[in-house]
Amino acid sequence: MSKQDTIINIKDVWKTYKMGDVAVHALRGLDLEVKEGEFLAIMGPSGSGKSTAMNMVGCLDIPTKGSIYLSKQDISTMTESRLAQIRGKKIGFIFQKFNLINTLTAKENITLPMMFQGITPEERLRKAEELLDMVGLADRKNHRPAELSGGQQQRVAIARSLANDPEVVLADEPTGNLDTKTGENVMTFLEKLHEEKGTTIVMVTHDEDVAKHADRVEHLRDGAIVKTRKNKHR
Repeated sequence: MSKQDTIINIKDVWKTYKMGDVAVHALRGLDLEVKEGEFLAIMGPSGSGKSTAMNMVGCLDIPTKGSIYLSKQDISTMTESRLAQIRGKKIGFIFQKFNLINTLTAKENITLPMMFQGITPEERLRKAEELLDMVGLADRKNHRPAELSGGQQQRVAIARSLANDPEVVLADEPTGNLDTKTGENVMTFLEKLHEEKGTTIVMVTHDEDVAKHADRVEHLRDGAIVKTRKNKHR
């Protein structure tokens, strides 16, 4: 796949939820294209549909209407078991609340996604230690989440998202639970990951300062894109 290829293509996607007798349209004909190696930010006020859009890209939900292509595969009609396979192999997730397992060490949290892909225990441990070194936490590998700062937990979450060499990393408000300085450090790391490894990153954020790290910013309102902006410094 060349850098010019489209890795995500969302075509006329609608997502409608039934609330009693009322139909609530979270997405209204969303069209979105993401190129291989791009860093995209999705912004919008609460209720704009940005989290629903993230769920569509992340194979966490399927549209009511429309098509979603990930690496040229139409995921909008797949079964849940097939979606789970796609998620495990092609997509890495970074969440606002870190979503680390409190009873596991940093290293064990990172090895967990690899267990479901049939990777040997030796390879899992090797890869986890390599990723911890990459995020600057090699000396914290045996610490549990409660023994780590918020910024350290988010770096473990970033390392975990890369465990299976995903084609796309989805970051949902990755700095939302961090102070400004720590959040900036996390964004600098994501930017470095994008630039040095060419990782495709799709990020949801409400923070303009965070969105500035992306190549392109798509503004959502009422379930559709209302404005597109390219960041000049990128």
